[in-house]
Amino acid sequence: MGIDFSRVDGVVCDMDGVLWHGEQPLPGLVDFFTTIRRRALPVALATNNSSKSGREYVGKLRRLGVDGIPETAVITSRTAMVDYLLQHYAPPCEVYVIGTSGLADAIRAAGYRVGDAAGVVVVGIDLGISYDKLKRATLLIRGGAAFLGTNGDASVPAAEGLVPGNGAILAALEAATGHAPVVVGKPSRPMFDSALRVLGTAPARTLMVGDRLDTDIAGARASGLAAALVLSGATSRHDLAGSAIQPDGVFDGLPDLQAAWTDGTR
Repeated sequence: MGIDFSRVDGVVCDMDGVLWHGEQPLPGLVDFFTTIRRRALPVALATNNSSKSGREYVGKLRRLGVDGIPETAVITSRTAMVDYLLQHYAPPCEVYVIGTSGLADAIRAAGYRVGDAAGVVVVGIDLGISYDKLKRATLLIRGGAAFLGTNGDASVPAAEGLVPGNGAILAALEAATGHAPVVVGKPSRPMFDSALRVLGTAPARTLMVGDRLDTDIAGARASGLAAALVLSGATSRHDLAGSAIQPDGVFDGLPDLQAAWTDGTR
């Protein structure tokens, strides 16, 4: 286990738990991007959240003191879904969408029709999920429609604690249809393929920085990227010790990662 930082040509970075908690920036946030710019490395920011746009994330970074990140550098499971649709289902085919209005708008903007008589069902997090939506999706999938999910996160952190995520919606539809979805978000390959296209780097010379073993680290290892785990988010040292998924390097947070990068160690 170890990271050869001299072989890093580009960086894929998760956001929540790595760069911030909610609206609170984590230590080392601004310095981390300064370090990346000093080394003239391309960066892609990858999140399983399908509810926000790249513009919203760029605005948040700016509020937290990081400027100059283009919207194209932000890879959400929404943008990864659009990429996947364009590669596998030619527009203007019809898509049934469970998710936010932003997800539906992004699919429309790519040339697809969004409606109820669809050959493709796309499921993202939907805080207004209803029986009628699940019923319509179930009938379409049972009728032969493709079943796609933006991400499979079973739960997500909220102020009250862990609450149902998009994986819970997918599980309900899988139980009702007998069909498993194709998931494009981390740890699945499409999210990492989208990030690598943005970076223009080879997987073996790309570093993934994340806080979750089951999405960030597992996906990076499966896609051939070096994997740096920061313990500032979802994973503790206890979790790490009991997991079959292991990163190439472990860091308490961004300052620890930057120190190791400067030294060229770990």
